[in-house]
Amino acid sequence: MSERLFQLLGLAARARKIVTGEELVVKEVRTGKAKLVLLANDAAHNSSKKIQDKCTFYNVEYRVFGDRYQLGHAIGKEARVVIAITDSGFAKKMSSLLNEI
Repeated sequence: MSERLFQLLGLAARARKIVTGEELVVKEVRTGKAKLVLLANDAAHNSSKKIQDKCTFYNVEYRVFGDRYQLGHAIGKEARVVIAITDSGFAKKMSSLLNEI
């Protein structure tokens, strides 16, 4: 199942429906554009807490999944700690795949 999720994440990246980086993701969460936030297992405690608190406050779904290298590889970049999905269709499908894991 996780392989399908990584493939879908790569597709979303090619469709330019993702945002990476802590500050940019927080901005997308604040403006309501982020539909789903993926956070790496190995994220620093402060970064993890900041993202989780923002997502909880603004009622945005977030999931802790994979490590920074897996997330980065899935979107064709270097290591990424946090990724926001800005398309509701991609977010809905990824959420259902994460529920199956």
